Amino acid sequence: MQILRPEIIVRRAINSQEGETDPWLLDITGPNLNSLIGRRGETLNALQYITRLISSRELQHRANIVVDAAGYKAKRSRMLHDLALRMADQASRTKRTVALEPMPPYERRIVHMALRTREDVQTKSVGEGNSRKVTIVPR
Repeated sequence: MQILRPEIIVRRAINSQEGETDPWLLDITGPNLNSLIGRRGETLNALQYITRLISSRELQHRANIVVDAAGYKAKRSRMLHDLALRMADQASRTKRTVALEPMPPYERRIVHMALRTREDVQTKSVGEGNSRKVTIVPR
């Protein structure tokens, strides 16, 4: 009987932000990765935090590392980008502020970056701690 194990592919991610160095991507593939991802990616985020912490200590400078499993973060990023565009259209059309659900900082950043070039809306992060969320305000 063959035991299937997760595989980790390490590569340089392609970053579209100017002035930022491209992060290293540790892409985990294999069967049954749901427990590694956790509820809304929380376990995966904790694994990424620990990986960055250990690597930064060893390297003596900040390690820019992204840990993804089964393409979860890439799918979530695309979904948040599409959501941001839809909600911006709604805010612009109705001339009302749209508040998104509370999100961790990296997800809020995806929304802000998706809408940064739009002239009909602006984004703001409001709230504290785990309740912090993005609002899309029509101009």
